[in-house]
Amino acid sequence: MQILHTTITRSELASLAGNTFGDMIKCVADVKQGLLALDAELHADLERLLLDNGSNGEDLWGFNLSPEEVGGDFIEFDSLINIRSWQNNPSRDILDPNVREAIKQIVKQFII
Repeated sequence: MQILHTTITRSELASLAGNTFGDMIKCVADVKQGLLALDAELHADLERLLLDNGSNGEDLWGFNLSPEEVGGDFIEFDSLINIRSWQNNPSRDILDPNVREAIKQIVKQFII
């Protein structure tokens, strides 16, 4: 479990995915601070890591990355931590296109 401070390659991401699910890795992004935490069995653990490091809960969104996939299949915007009726997100899926885009940009910044 870590918060990325430098870029990693897709190959390194694939190696990290091997620690838990093999073909997929769980991630949480702080869309306000531009942070990316990854490599845990639960999104909630990554959420806690970011909260303990100064993030605000309303800025944290969970998703999965599949290192071997390309295009739209690379990011899956699905996590239990995303269920937030108070933020107009009553689903595990991230519904706000602006949040999705922010996550895509954060992933693009850290995964090369």
